[in-house]
Amino acid sequence: MARNPEGKVVFVEGGLPGERVTYRIFAGKRKFDVARATSILEPCAGRRAPRCPHFGVCGGCATQHADERTQMAAKQRWLEDCLERIGKVKPESMLPVVYGPEWGYRHRARLSVRHVASRGALVGFRERRSTYVADMRECHVLPEAVSALILPLRELVGKLSIKERLPQIEVAVADNATVLVFRHLLPLTFDDQAHLKAFSETYGVHVWLQPAGPDSAHPFEPAQSELYYELPEFGVRIQFRPTEFTQVNHAMNRVLVSKALKLIDPQPGERIADLFCGLGNFSLPLAARGAQVVGFEGSKELVERARENAAANGLVAQFEVMNLFTASFSSFGPFPKILIDPPREGAVELVKSLPAEWPRRIVYVSCDPATLARDAAILVSTQGFRLVSAGVVNMFPHTAHVESIALFER
Repeated sequence: MARNPEGKVVFVEGGLPGERVTYRIFAGKRKFDVARATSILEPCAGRRAPRCPHFGVCGGCATQHADERTQMAAKQRWLEDCLERIGKVKPESMLPVVYGPEWGYRHRARLSVRHVASRGALVGFRERRSTYVADMRECHVLPEAVSALILPLRELVGKLSIKERLPQIEVAVADNATVLVFRHLLPLTFDDQAHLKAFSETYGVHVWLQPAGPDSAHPFEPAQSELYYELPEFGVRIQFRPTEFTQVNHAMNRVLVSKALKLIDPQPGERIADLFCGLGNFSLPLAARGAQVVGFEGSKELVERARENAAANGLVAQFEVMNLFTASFSSFGPFPKILIDPPREGAVELVKSLPAEWPRRIVYVSCDPATLARDAAILVSTQGFRLVSAGVVNMFPHTAHVESIALFER
C-alpha cells in the first residue's frame, strides 16, 4: 500500500512494504486506486524470485515474490490494523506467528477446465483478474503428486467426448487417498468411463463424478471411496466427503486445533459449545479431552457426519442443526466457554445475542480479520469482554488470505 502526492491510498500489486517502485493504475476508486508495479527501484530485503514459472499469470498465488517472514509480517500488521481501525480494540498481547510448510500444502483445490481449439485442454487455476484458465504445467502449492497430474489430466480431458462440458475438477487430498471430482454437464459415454477408470488405475487416485450439485457427487472408481484426515495429538480420525469443507492445509490445521484447545483449556466435564462446528474438527478433540461438547452447525449433512465421526472415534458429543446467523443457541446453555469458527461473514448476530451471564471465555478462529475486528468491537464494547490475545497462522501461504485466532475473557 502507498499514497500518491494527494494522499490517496494506492494498493500496488507486485510491490512489497518498504520498497520504492513505479506503478501503473488499472482500477480507480473513490477512496483508493489499484495499481500494478512496473519496476522495482529499491527492493526490500524480503523480496525473492518466485518459485513457480506461472506466477504472475496464474491467480492461485499472489505473494510468491516475498519470503515467508515478509508475508506473515504483512498478515500480522493487517490483523492489528483491522482490530484497531474497525474494532477500536487492541489485544493485551500478540500471539507468536505460527509458521508452516510453504509448498505442497494445498490439500483442497478447485481446478478449472477449458478446452481451447488451439491449445487443447487446459486444467488449472484461473488467470489473475480473468476468467481464462491459466496454461499450467505444474503447481508448487499443490502436493507434488497432484501437481504431477496436471499434464496427464489435460491429456485425459482431451480424450473425453464431454470435454466442452466439463467445467471443473475438484481435488481433495486425504491422509489415505487423493480424490478427483469431475463435474460433468453431460452424461458420460462408455468410452469416457473407460478413460476415467484407466486414469484412476494408472495414477492411483480415486475418481468421483458430479453430474449436478455437490450432493450429487459419488465415487466412480473405485466404487468404495472413504476419506479421512487424522489429528494424532488427540487420537481422532475425521471422515469426510471430497465436496465437504475441510481446511486446505492439513499440517496447519493440526497446529490450529492444538493452539485453540490450549487457549480454551477444556476441563473434564466442562460444558463447551463449538459454533459452526462442521465435521467436528474442534468438537471431537474437545470431547477427547473430556469436555461435554455441544456442536452447532447449519448444515444437516455436516451434523450427521459429525455424529458419525464421534461414534467412529468412540467419543460422546452432541451435535445440533442450527442456523447461527438467525437463531440463538442460548437455550442449550449455559456454556462457560465457547469456540467460534465462522465463515468469512463472521458471527455478528451471534455475538450480539450472547447472554450476560456466560460464557466467560471465547476462542474465536477467523479467516477474515475485518469481520473478526467487527465482532471484537461488540464483544469488548458491548458484551464486557477483554481481548486477551490474537495472532495469525500461516494457513494460506502465498495468498492474501489471513487465518487468525483470538482469545476473549470476561
